[in-house]
Formats: sequence, C-alpha cells, structure tokens
Amino acid sequence: MSWQTYVDDHLLCDIEGNRLTATATAIIGHDNIVWAQSETFPVTLTRLLYVRRMSTRWIRSMHKIVVQNSFTCLIGLDQFKLRFRSFSIDSTYKEMPRKLKKSERKPWVTSVNELKRKARLQRQAKQEASEITLRPPENGLLVKALVPFACEVYAARAKLLSCASMVLKSAIVYSCRLCGEVHVGNPPHKIRTCNVRGSPATKEHVWEIGGMEHVLPVVESFHLYDRIGRAVSHDERLEVDRIPAIVELCIQAGLDIPEYPTRRRTFPVYNVAGRMIDFEKRFPKHDSPGEDINAHGFWEKRNQSSEIKSMHLLGDDVQGFATQGMEAWEKMLFGSSKIMQKYGVQTCGYCSEVQVGPKGHRVRNCQAFKHQMRDGQHAWQEATMDDLIPPVHVWHVRDMLDGGLLVNGLKRYYGKLPAVVELFAQAGSKVGENYASMMREDVAVPGPDEEKLVV
Repeated sequence: MSWQTYVDDHLLCDIEGNRLTATATAIIGHDNIVWAQSETFPVTLTRLLYVRRMSTRWIRSMHKIVVQNSFTCLIGLDQFKLRFRSFSIDSTYKEMPRKLKKSERKPWVTSVNELKRKARLQRQAKQEASEITLRPPENGLLVKALVPFACEVYAARAKLLSCASMVLKSAIVYSCRLCGEVHVGNPPHKIRTCNVRGSPATKEHVWEIGGMEHVLPVVESFHLYDRIGRAVSHDERLEVDRIPAIVELCIQAGLDIPEYPTRRRTFPVYNVAGRMIDFEKRFPKHDSPGEDINAHGFWEKRNQSSEIKSMHLLGDDVQGFATQGMEAWEKMLFGSSKIMQKYGVQTCGYCSEVQVGPKGHRVRNCQAFKHQMRDGQHAWQEATMDDLIPPVHVWHVRDMLDGGLLVNGLKRYYGKLPAVVELFAQAGSKVGENYASMMREDVAVPGPDEEKLVV
C-alpha cells in the first residue's frame, strides 16, 4: 500500500466513535520532502512545514486512527517505526565546525592513545641496536608518484589567485572590523553573530570593504632547505624565509623553484637505534647553498616572484573566470590532500601557526592560551586541510536578483559556503555536489509573514 493510498483511504475517512475528522492531511519527512498529501492541503504549508514537535493529543489521536484502520496488521508496527527512525537519522545538512574557545585545543587527527602507542614503540626501538626501515619521504627521498601532483597544485594555486582577482573587480567583499567575519555580495547580511569583546550589545557587525586576503587567507611556513634536518631554532627566526605553506608543501613534494632551493637526496638516510645517519656529504656538488639564497630578506618584496606572479587572463567574461577558478580550487584541494597523505604538516593546537615537514619549528612566538607555561613554544600536532587552506565559511546568498539581504530572523534557513566558492558561485559558476549539504538549497526560505506558520 502506497503512502498516497493511506492518506486518501485512512487518514481522511470518517471513523465511528471518533470526533476527529481531518479535512486536509499530508505526510512530510524530516528533510521537508512530501511523501503524500491530500488535494485540499495548503501549498504554502507543504513547502514550509517542518515537523519538530507534536502535541500529546495529536500523537494519541494518530495512534488511535492507525489502530482502528488496521494499519499495523498490513505492514506491522515495527516496520512502521523502523521506517520513520531510519528516515529521521538520514540528514542532508552538514553542520559547520564549532568555533573553539581560546582555552580549547584543536581536535586530534590521530587519537592520543595511538600517539602514545607509537611513542612507546619508538622508545623500544631506540634500546635495540638495529636498523629501522624508512620509506620515502621519511628517508629523504621523493615520492615520485606525487611530483606531478605538486606541479598541478602550484599551477592551480596561481590560476586560482588570478581568477579570484579578476572576479573581485566586479564583486564586493565585506569584513567585520571587530570579529573578522566575511560576507560576499552587496548588501552585507544583518545576522547578529558578532560576539567578541568590544562588539555592540545588539551583536551587529561593523562592516568595511575587504579584499583578497579575506577570501583566500595566506598561511605561511618556514622554508626548509633540508626537510629531515634539524628544526628552525628561535635565534634563526629572522634568517629563514617564510613562504605560503601550500607552496612549501609543493616544494618538499618535488617542485623546483630557483628562488627557494632545497636539498634533493640521491641516497636515503638510515635510522639506527633511533638516530638518523646520512652517508651523503652535507652539501653535495650539485647543490649551491651560498647562491640564490637571501638569508635575511624574507621581508623584502621580491620582484616578479614566480610564487606571486599572476597569470594574464584576457577578456571580460566574469563567468568564465569564475568557472576556471572553481576548477582550480577543486584541483588544488584534491592535489593537496593527496600530498598530505605522505608528507607531514604540523600545526599548533592553540594558534594558527603551521610548519610543513615531519616536525615543528622551535620558534617561541605562540601567544595563544597559557603560552607563558610553554615559554611561547607551540603545541605541535598533525594538521588537517583546513589548517593548510582555511575555508573561511560565509553565509550563502541564493538569489542576488531578489536583493540578497539575509536577515537575522531567518538564519536557520540559510546555508554556508567557503568564501572563494561563494564568490565564484555569485559570478555564475556551477557549485559542485560536495557542497550541496552546506548550501541548503532544498530548504525553502519563508517570507516575513510566513515564518510564523513554521512549526
């Protein structure tokens, strides 16, 4: 028996001894999908109704109708409950990551028990005078299968920056002066989520014009000449270049940039009793550590640097730039995730500091929660993709032609997207299916006079 048949023959029928007679009925799932409805059911309520709470009287009346119409005899009460239980668990909305407090540490990628187990095995290996087999890239050699990914990620990043700069010429980005929240599009939203020290009592944002640094923030890392060598010390913090972390990841994965030379080994290193043994010379003949290295010039602006050189894109097709930028964004994320499966990236558990390599640096510049107890040292842990490439989630504007104003009273119906994806989406690019659960396009946004009808 179908749901429509159940609505027509059972929910709308007159039952002897029962004074409850429904004039219009519908069966709606927790994801706002209508399973079945009568012809007299209002269309507005069909789009907006989202069943969250039902009164005790309605539950008892529905149970009585089901029992009297022998519905439990046809399909079984257990199957009826199981069907609704499994449907309510399946949610299409993806929750945004919760904003951590200053005293909270970032979630661990690897559990603490697993880290303790690995440390225990390493201590046992140090006590035994035996060789530990290392594989690339732990032994200093490159993973040859990831070298093409490094080149693709670097090229995709350059193309992404060029396309985003072209689209920003015809779009407006706002940034809150107090909390740093970002909004793409005009006018800025009216959602009151500014809850920091110094914010107004109404929690309204204080908007100002933003730029590329708000859409695609740059996370920097120290450039390592030898990725398995010693870490950067605190006294060397002004002598080592700081470059974008994703560029450093591509360099360590096999990308060669003349301005940032790195050591490429031809023979692996060995681990004997917990000590790294390198049989190569410290500086092989084909390496020239004294040339093309500006040890004290990381703050100087490099002219025509290959790292910041933008691609020359001709034409005024904003939608074309947005489409190319979206493809470059997806390619950069996919390639970076592939590289991070082999090449380690470390991040501080309390601040946004990132170091590409198997271990973190020793520079004491952490100013996060209780940094005095650590003497300014970072609490290093394994990094995720969001640490390397911050997504900067913004509120999604569905229809710019309709005004695009987001109000505070309807914020539970709005979705979110990464700022660069929202920028390209408003320029006419197609958004991938992996963002469908974040956009919430399947949820109908009611009008100001219809919101009160939503249960």
